[in-house]
Amino acid sequence: MNQTSPQGIRKVILASSAGTLIEWYDFYIFGSLATVIASQFFPKTNPTAALLSTLATFAAGFIVRPFGALVFGRLGDLIGRKYTFLLTLIIMGGSTFAIGLVPGYNKIGFAAPLIVLLLRLLQGLALGGEYGGAATYVAEHSPAHKRGFYTSWIQTTATLGLFLSLGVILVTRHSLDADPSASILKFNDWGWRIPFLVSILLVAVSVYIRLRMKESPLFTKIKSEGTVSKNPLKESFGHKVNLKMVLLALFGATMGQGVVWYTGQFYAQSFIENTCHVDFEQSRTILIWAILFATPFFVVFGGWSDRVGRKWIMMAGMLLAVVTYRPLFGRLLAISDEKTKTELSDKKEIKTTRKIIGENPDTLRTTAVKQFYDDGLIMINTTTDTLYAGHTKSTIKPDVKVSKNISSGGYWQMVLIVFVMIIYVTMVYGPIAAFLVELFPTRIRYTSMSLPYHIGNGVFGGLTPFIATLLTTIYTGDKLVGLYYPLLIAGLCLIIGAIYVNNKIDPNVND
Repeated sequence: MNQTSPQGIRKVILASSAGTLIEWYDFYIFGSLATVIASQFFPKTNPTAALLSTLATFAAGFIVRPFGALVFGRLGDLIGRKYTFLLTLIIMGGSTFAIGLVPGYNKIGFAAPLIVLLLRLLQGLALGGEYGGAATYVAEHSPAHKRGFYTSWIQTTATLGLFLSLGVILVTRHSLDADPSASILKFNDWGWRIPFLVSILLVAVSVYIRLRMKESPLFTKIKSEGTVSKNPLKESFGHKVNLKMVLLALFGATMGQGVVWYTGQFYAQSFIENTCHVDFEQSRTILIWAILFATPFFVVFGGWSDRVGRKWIMMAGMLLAVVTYRPLFGRLLAISDEKTKTELSDKKEIKTTRKIIGENPDTLRTTAVKQFYDDGLIMINTTTDTLYAGHTKSTIKPDVKVSKNISSGGYWQMVLIVFVMIIYVTMVYGPIAAFLVELFPTRIRYTSMSLPYHIGNGVFGGLTPFIATLLTTIYTGDKLVGLYYPLLIAGLCLIIGAIYVNNKIDPNVND
């Protein structure tokens, strides 16, 4: 293999990471705005059903990722890494931009969620080809003894994409109006589209950067030798030895890695907002701080895996998740639980507003009750219902929303708890790219590594927020019941990985 200079590798990492970061931003901004999107593209008569429908649409993008892995993985092994993940970037960026243009349910009815679903499927297909290409591209420029360290920079992009999406959302929301109440209304009405639309500018910059990249030296070598695979799908999944490695990668590593990733970041945010009922902005800044503090550990554990092996770092992350998730999420619940605190009744404030709706004298009545508690917790109960002309009888079941502002002490406790969960993410995710690359030969690497990664991370992991939220709506007596899904999957993967995954894979064996 021709050695790439350290400066050259840095350029490769920067170019690959920039594009992958933008793709993750595009993919995750939908999940970051799930509650707002639920009100835009689904009927408002049942907010819980709308949220579940939105999460299901979000999950649909994950379910098709394996198909994208097959389509673009095959292209990557046939024509090269560079042009394949350039194509995935364009598809992802175009789909994200288009979501920002789709009219709401109140204008085009059920066509709105159907169009959004189609665009989510295109996003999922594109991302199915993106990650494998970027990880393979960086790995094939890296010296074997530093492969974990260099590929771990690609691993940061998924979390940084989520970080960027949250940051853009908050900046957009604050910039719409000086009055916080007015800015929230504007954001929920039309401002949410801005983060989707601005992504096209980020994609344009990334496309320019990627057009200047060269093909990976390992792929160039096998292409010049005429040993490029003629049928990557058949070689990857039709040969018993390679298929065994694909299944081992899925059930012994990526399946558990996926649920740890989405529990520690996405379900944690959903849990804080929808189960703990913490204020929209606080729930997102908690995650932003935790991501900011934890992200360097992707590189720490990726580099460490070059010295001690990939396996046990990933297994340790899964074990810690299985053992501590319930107490960690239980503590999040306790911090926000007003039942454990003393209410200061003399500081209660009640506001009622009425708004005429339609041509008849029916009125939309909103009543907000603000309650203060002794440790700084502030809880706002907002009840919205529709009244008949006489303003004496409700026509529908009132919509009750609870929003809590937690104290500074509780806020930073939550940041610490989410930080710990993201540390688990860095342990399972930091070494995974190098681990997957080293399992498969260069001629079928893109295809072989992409499929188990996107089934494990996309399907098993991506379904986590939806399944966990669904479980909490079915078994309402236990607010932690949603954790059973990631605990089961991570525990099963831990057992299979500990027994069957080899910790000492020769990093040169497949080059």
